[in-house]
Amino acid sequence: MKKKWEKIKDKVLGGKYDLSVVIADSAMMKKLNETYRKKKGATDILSFSLSPTMGEIFINKKATQKDYLFIHSLLHLKGLKHSKKMDKEEQKIWPEISSQG
Repeated sequence: MKKKWEKIKDKVLGGKYDLSVVIADSAMMKKLNETYRKKKGATDILSFSLSPTMGEIFINKKATQKDYLFIHSLLHLKGLKHSKKMDKEEQKIWPEISSQG
């Protein structure tokens, strides 16, 4: 995991949260999306909460803005749904990750 991602993960989910990040091809993303979300086609990112302290994030290797998608997924793992609150949280975290290059 990128060092900057690890810092952001610790900030959002805590240092004891066990997170696996997979960079996957479009075929795998399509299969996961269709299997678990019942939506056709590949997607840029998927997150799966396995327990209160463990989760997985799958990022499509063709996706742009991987840092932003990573933040978005962390917030989903934290329990947030798409909302203005989630948007505000993303905007608070984004400057930290974007300044780390």
